[in-house]
Amino acid sequence: MFEKTLIILKPDAMSRGLAGKIIARFERAGLKIAAARLDRTSAEMLDKHYRVEKLAPIIGKKSKDAGTDVGDDVAAYGRMVLSWNQSYMMEGPILVMVLKGENAIKRVRALVGATDPQNAPPGTIRGDFGVDSIAIANSERRGTANLVHASDKSDKLDENQYEEANDEISLWFPGAGLENRYDHRD
Repeated sequence: MFEKTLIILKPDAMSRGLAGKIIARFERAGLKIAAARLDRTSAEMLDKHYRVEKLAPIIGKKSKDAGTDVGDDVAAYGRMVLSWNQSYMMEGPILVMVLKGENAIKRVRALVGATDPQNAPPGTIRGDFGVDSIAIANSERRGTANLVHASDKSDKLDENQYEEANDEISLWFPGAGLENRYDHRD
């Protein structure tokens, strides 16, 4: 299925000069760039992007799974981690891109690797270039430098199957008409 997905090369990827190597991996996998923009982001944009109340329990659980004592309220810990991540995302420039291709969402997620670079297998972007871990970042009370954000796909198998990717594409490229549509191959 032909799809579009949003990725963000985070400040650590940009400051380490890895943008070209990361983009080359996506292109070698047959994905094409539909849109790209070098940017600096704001707290307001990141609040919209990360949808804190939806994501906080997930982030809190990932922290707990990484061995962090998150206390009794996993969601509260997740909100704190998201605030650290917000600060990290505003440290420097980011490269926001829409990639397109067959099964782009799933393929990009596989190329990027696990959220925690420590758990990302060799051959993935985070596995090969990652130098941080969720456990270390949490102990230092900062966002995890994991190089890339990649949209995921909703578990629904209806017209909302692209919900996250479409929401993120619309947010970062408003009015550009880049969202996924059935049988759409531009």
